[in-house]
Amino acid sequence: MKKIVLIAAAAGLMSVAACNKSPEAAAVENNADMLADNMEMQADNIDAMADNTSNAAASDVLENVADNVNAAADNVRDQADAKIDNMQ
Repeated sequence: MKKIVLIAAAAGLMSVAACNKSPEAAAVENNADMLADNMEMQADNIDAMADNTSNAAASDVLENVADNVNAAADNVRDQADAKIDNMQ
């Protein structure tokens, strides 16, 4: 019973926190999260390709590409955070 109350309280606090953002800021955050999540999934797929190739040089290149895509996803999130900070 205590877990249910704790979860309900946490959900209530999260909804109050979400209300502090403007609709535009929320849209920026949602779009950035969606884009970054998709980029991270692509990086995971590229990593899987690197693991499945028998060519060591190609595997290294694919791993570097996956790292770059992950870094780009991080940059998307960082830029969105900066944009949201400027909106508030």
